[in-house]
Amino acid sequence: MSTSTTPARTDKAGTRLTLPIAGLAFVIALAVQLIGQAKIDVGIGAIVIFPMVWGLILGLLVSVQKFKPLGLDLQRVAAALVGVAVLLLVARLAFNIGPSLPTLLKAGPALLLQEVGHLLGTIALALPLAVLLRMGKATVGATFSLDREPSFAMVSEKYGPDSDQYRGVLAMYVFGTLFGAVYITLLTSLISNWRIFDPLALAMGAGVGSGSMMAASSASIIAAYPGDQEAILGMAAISNLITTILGVYVGIYLALPLADRFYRVLTRRQTREEAAVPAGAPAQRADTELRGTGTGEGGTDAAREAAREAAQVEENRRFRERVAASSAAMHLPLWLSLSVLTVLGIGTASIAAKGFSLTIVAGYAIMLALVLVSIALAKLTKKISAIVYITTIGAYISSPWFFGAAALNGPIKSVDFLSIATVMLTLAGLSLGKDIPLLKNIGWKIIPVGLLAVTASFLLSTVIAEFALGLWH
Repeated sequence: MSTSTTPARTDKAGTRLTLPIAGLAFVIALAVQLIGQAKIDVGIGAIVIFPMVWGLILGLLVSVQKFKPLGLDLQRVAAALVGVAVLLLVARLAFNIGPSLPTLLKAGPALLLQEVGHLLGTIALALPLAVLLRMGKATVGATFSLDREPSFAMVSEKYGPDSDQYRGVLAMYVFGTLFGAVYITLLTSLISNWRIFDPLALAMGAGVGSGSMMAASSASIIAAYPGDQEAILGMAAISNLITTILGVYVGIYLALPLADRFYRVLTRRQTREEAAVPAGAPAQRADTELRGTGTGEGGTDAAREAAREAAQVEENRRFRERVAASSAAMHLPLWLSLSVLTVLGIGTASIAAKGFSLTIVAGYAIMLALVLVSIALAKLTKKISAIVYITTIGAYISSPWFFGAAALNGPIKSVDFLSIATVMLTLAGLSLGKDIPLLKNIGWKIIPVGLLAVTASFLLSTVIAEFALGLWH
């Protein structure tokens, strides 16, 4: 197709693009909030499906339907709104950290130790499976972490953006985007209802480094342990923040080198077998030359191998460009994003509370103020992200050590955190249609590897936290 027929990509959006997607999200989010949650018995336990999961699924169906296709720019607007919704979710969770600080401080050693599960669990279990499935060098990129955005730079710098390792990162990123929140909801719901783990250990396991996955996982834990909601949310938020911050340094200096070394150890036999073919080529070539046939076969084999490598590099480059086009950022005015999310949030929170209340509006006003102050501080310092400021300031002003904590905590608690997660995942669903075509590029092997990676990160972290807390029953 001629490039002249390709429409220019829009990187900025105003009300014309934002309001239609906001209207869709409003209808879907309110509908699924009214539907409520469903509990399904599966023999070995029970799985709770929350409104946010229904919102994600319905949003996805709307984004992929062909009757009235949802344009790429609209889907990118939805993705941009998700990024701002994460800040509001973190702001809401920060107000659970402050009241739970005594509990969090007691769990300090466990919080740090369980990070071993998050940061290395994927290598321990998912990497061997990827080797068994012969994913090649993409194994390293796909299994050294759960591969959210910070992983791109780590692997690109070490191996190059057109490498097989970088393709592995992209494949796991696409898998996590499409399936991560839904799968961890089902996994956590099942394990929580076994009631063999302490809820605080489960909450630590929920902090896998992804805001949407953490929210989905926390909801399942709270459904099993409703009396511990505040402590669960506080613990999950702190664990997620620690995983996000430590993940960069551990990824660069430990996880990625360890994954590379482990991969080499597990594939030594394959490497020797592959090396044996070129090693025998001269003898075969000499033998055929003596018979007067096959002259130059060694060179032909080398040329074929070089051509295969070049084709793979080119395919990796195309895949990278498709992912980049799919995930390209859309810039929205901050006032517009926050206005839309506030309307959506108040609507869903009112349904969750079974009635509109000015207290909910006050809760959103407090969260908006916290988000705006944190964004301003992040821009001022340029070294610390807004999420860190939101978490730190929110935890302090909601703690017993702040004189106005009681006045702030009341309105905030009227805002059900699940209602914010419902809005966030509904918007995420509306943004996923653009990612569906990437499924044919990542191959089926990433599905079992991805499922095991998420399971390993959550379960190994939970087990370590359980023993570290000394609460094994």
